[in-house]
Amino acid sequence: MVVAESVGTDVKQLTGDENKQESKPPSLLSLEIFRITKDAQQQHGLRHGDYQRYRGYCSRRLRRMRKVLKLPQGDRRHYRRRDVTAAHLTAANAENRLLCVPLLQAERAWAHAMQLRQEANTEPRKKFHLVARLRKAYAHAQTLLQLCESGACDARTQLEAGAYAAWLGGVLLLELQQWRAAADSLQRAQLVLENLSAALPDDERHVYRQKVEELKPSLRYCAYNIGDQSAAGDLAAMRGQGLIENLDTLMAQAKESRSGIMHEIEWRGRRVTVRPEKVRLFLIALQDYDKSVEGAQSVEAKIEILENILMDCKDAISSIREDVKNDPKLKSTTEAQASSICHLFTYLMYIRLKRTVHRNNLLVQQAEEARKRNAPLDGKKVRPQDLTRLYEIILQNYAELQMLPGLDGDAAYQREVETEMKAYRAFRCYYIAQVLTALRRFREALAMLERSSGYAAESLASELDDKRLLAKLENLRGEIESCKFEVHADSVLEDDDEDEEGRYTSGRPYKDKKPLAERLDEYREDTLALTKNPNVYKLPPAMEAVPCKPLFFDLACNFIEFPNLEDKTGAAGGKKQAAGITGLVKGFLGWGSEK
Repeated sequence: MVVAESVGTDVKQLTGDENKQESKPPSLLSLEIFRITKDAQQQHGLRHGDYQRYRGYCSRRLRRMRKVLKLPQGDRRHYRRRDVTAAHLTAANAENRLLCVPLLQAERAWAHAMQLRQEANTEPRKKFHLVARLRKAYAHAQTLLQLCESGACDARTQLEAGAYAAWLGGVLLLELQQWRAAADSLQRAQLVLENLSAALPDDERHVYRQKVEELKPSLRYCAYNIGDQSAAGDLAAMRGQGLIENLDTLMAQAKESRSGIMHEIEWRGRRVTVRPEKVRLFLIALQDYDKSVEGAQSVEAKIEILENILMDCKDAISSIREDVKNDPKLKSTTEAQASSICHLFTYLMYIRLKRTVHRNNLLVQQAEEARKRNAPLDGKKVRPQDLTRLYEIILQNYAELQMLPGLDGDAAYQREVETEMKAYRAFRCYYIAQVLTALRRFREALAMLERSSGYAAESLASELDDKRLLAKLENLRGEIESCKFEVHADSVLEDDDEDEEGRYTSGRPYKDKKPLAERLDEYREDTLALTKNPNVYKLPPAMEAVPCKPLFFDLACNFIEFPNLEDKTGAAGGKKQAAGITGLVKGFLGWGSEK
């Protein structure tokens, strides 16, 4: 697609992706007229009502466009008019930018007319010049329409060119105060824009809806000047002129051509345009991937193809995140565009999770086949615990499916996911019951089998679209019934109160939870005694209650007066002898005396 180019900066909004051009039919050109003009007007002055600046941009852009397309109008000294003709569009080197030449000429003349309208408030004579410029703009729009209808452009471009010419014709007739003709022309443009808006995805409708809203004041003004009776008619007269039938045909052609130009998805009743190149290529290749999975001969080959799909899907999701993060235009998108990007992201997450569930189901199938043959898988024997873990992973994937953004309010989607979750809960409970049976926990195993039977009955009562899952649930119900009888029989044998002699002499190995140290006076054929983990003694031993040791406090010592034994120990005599001659000398010299 072609877009406008900025003048004051080096930013150029050039022709759309080269891959998209290569995917188009080479003989058909495409131009999104209203989107191009809207972007250029917003970037070059019309956001502030500066028509002079926009007019200058159109002149400079037109000059550069002619230079690039090698359509100069003479040299510096001489002027030779050169217009774009149908021969240019059908040439081998024809490109979309050829249609920009008459479009920019029309935009330049229209911008000049709007500038004159602002100046005519103080200079009434400029209204004549205003009408002349509008005539020139309408003439260029008619030239653009003729080029588009020459067979070199696609249906959408023809529709947009017709609406653009009808709009400029309505503006000219409105200025000439030809109310009825102006209303007819504006209604024609409004009809085409409304049909285009209805046929395009949500993220592309904003431009056309905004243009329809801009036409309503002019239509009301025409109706006021014509009178209510003549303005009250609808568009039934246009149907009699063959406009609507032609419009429907062109819309059908536009939809067919867009399927090859830009990939679109329709999911959960909503259509979204896929713009990121990685996402578009992934969605196109996804159909081939699914066919490859169906045509694969072995389970291992199918798993390998699904893993490749998951890797490509992961890259596509990452590309959307990077585009939203790095592109400033996507950060400042409108609410409709943001919801469109979110819906595309949700769709890719849905694809990833559903393909993950498919891969895990293939892993379950592989493990069940190995278990039936009693053959090892990846060097290990398949146990019920392994299948339980796989079904746990599947249920986690479905829990993520329930929490996808934008699908919380979709009641039908939530019911579908919940129904499939009940089916997989039935399988998980069945294998948990087998694990509990191996551990001789028969009551818990019977409870899990009852729960599995309930989940299976609820899933079969609901409408499941997966025929393979329905067949597995039917087989599961029969296996649950047979497993119930086996578990019940083992439980009766376990709890049978036979006499001690018959129990231990019958030759049947008996399993008891008591350790050998607690039943030394009993003889039992305990098979665990010969294994690597015999039940001999319980370690660590159980805690036992012991009496607390009493604490004694010696309080009577504080109230007993003991006898004086100094005379018997000699402590007082030793002190007197120590204070003999030495004490006399200390007292005479004045040192050593006690103060």
